[in-house]
Amino acid sequence: MEQADNTCCPPPQNTPLLPESQEASDELLAQMAKALGHPARIAILRILTRRTECVCGEIVEELPLAQSTVSQHLKILKKAGFIRGEVDGPRVCYCIEPAYIELFKSLVSQL
Repeated sequence: MEQADNTCCPPPQNTPLLPESQEASDELLAQMAKALGHPARIAILRILTRRTECVCGEIVEELPLAQSTVSQHLKILKKAGFIRGEVDGPRVCYCIEPAYIELFKSLVSQL
């Protein structure tokens, strides 16, 4: 597939800081793991990692799931912070949130 440009994705966030306490780190890691707790969400992240932008319809084409199911998984990933998305006319563009992926990696590395 051809990679699209990054014109409709909002700018990436700054890298969030690690929580100050171990309890807060554990709570955040648990919330992040819960958001990743479905194979379809992992597949969506893999799709978005390969591309600089993606609209929901293109994600649906790559997964054996209904549009409404993919939309629900995207909503969960966006709420958790793993992806960012923006309405661009009749479509919604989704992109990986690299800072949040790095935060997740950092929390996992503390296990």
